Amino acid sequence: MSDTGTDSDSHTGTGSGTETTRGSAGSDGNTSYGHKPFKRSRSHFADRITADGRDGWPVEAGRYRLVVSRACPWASRALVSRRLLGLEDALSLAVTDPIQDDRSWRFTLDPDGRDPVLGIRYLSEAYDAREQDYPGGVSVPAIVDVPSGKLVTNDYQQITLDLATEWTALHRPGAPDLYPEPLRAEIDEVMDGIYQDINNGVYKAGFASTQEDYAKAYTALFARLDQVSARLADRRYLVGDTITEADIRLFTTLVRFDAVYHGHFKCNRNKLTEDPVLWAYVRDLYQTPGFGDTVDFDHIKRHYYQVHTGINPTGIVPLGPDLSGWTTPHHREQLGGRPFGDGTPPGPVREDERVTPIDQV
Repeated sequence: MSDTGTDSDSHTGTGSGTETTRGSAGSDGNTSYGHKPFKRSRSHFADRITADGRDGWPVEAGRYRLVVSRACPWASRALVSRRLLGLEDALSLAVTDPIQDDRSWRFTLDPDGRDPVLGIRYLSEAYDAREQDYPGGVSVPAIVDVPSGKLVTNDYQQITLDLATEWTALHRPGAPDLYPEPLRAEIDEVMDGIYQDINNGVYKAGFASTQEDYAKAYTALFARLDQVSARLADRRYLVGDTITEADIRLFTTLVRFDAVYHGHFKCNRNKLTEDPVLWAYVRDLYQTPGFGDTVDFDHIKRHYYQVHTGINPTGIVPLGPDLSGWTTPHHREQLGGRPFGDGTPPGPVREDERVTPIDQV
């Protein structure tokens, strides 16, 4: 992969979207969104959990806890991968409140405001257990070592690749190969363009502090979306004939596009629903077990519109868009392809991991 693989979501000064820089309880760095140049920093904690444990963190069922926000596109990649690969029992899940404060992502959705496994109120506590007085931002996804309470990694680009390739001994029977070796060079190339101009591009546009920076990001974003739309016009998936890591990474941005990026981030040349190819493609994935059943539009909308007060100072959350179209027929199966290759779909969602239904958002 390119060196973008070690980047972490941050916004100069306070972090962006998935990261928050800690301050006092009364401070509010969220007002800086859109007022400082956008910059994506590199992951500080890039240890890997591997089959051979070469970084000191061997793959082991029940040892680690994945911490996510369902609002975050970067964390959502890990949610989708974990579901598709059937790692729910091997890698436990902690879901944070979509509204974080300057003390970092918080576990206010849990009883007494503490994660029931880690026993902490803020994700920053796991960072501090790993490195005292760590000055950087606190980002999701994060994997925490349960016995020690220490953060292992926040390298979201590598986390999903390792789930696919290093955790194979714990995959469910019938798990798909999300990063097939013969296609890795092509997958990496496709993912790099998507990362630069789409995954990261919406943030570059949304947090731009000058008209010039915004216009540059906006132009690159829609040029890449047009390119991807053309690529998908006659093929069901981005690379090969099955779902791969590339589809996961594109999906988590596209699923948020009309709900938050189109209006909140001013990515408004057109809505996703106005591109027949991309709209059908993302609905196809949304309706595939492992994708839509991890998406919580309520968390997504409340996070972006209520946290980014520098962009949306009123904190008003839009009532739209209409979400009913996500379950309508997409007809992409006519292009062929086998979603799970020689494997099978994941089983039902665990009761304790169900998301807010569309009709309740």
